[in-house]
Amino acid sequence: MSDEDYCTIAEAVRPPKADGPPYADCVLCREPTEYPESYKGITLCPVCEWQEAQRTACSG
Repeated sequence: MSDEDYCTIAEAVRPPKADGPPYADCVLCREPTEYPESYKGITLCPVCEWQEAQRTACSG
């Protein structure tokens, strides 16, 4: 198995960006996100989204 196979992660499904308020709250810190309030699912603010990407990144 190559490193590329090991580190491949399926592309995450992201909610559509909102055109304006109201925005959904981040499920971790409760700050406003870039996603519409009507979106049903997990939404993260840009900071928590970046931190989550760092936690799940392949350290190879």
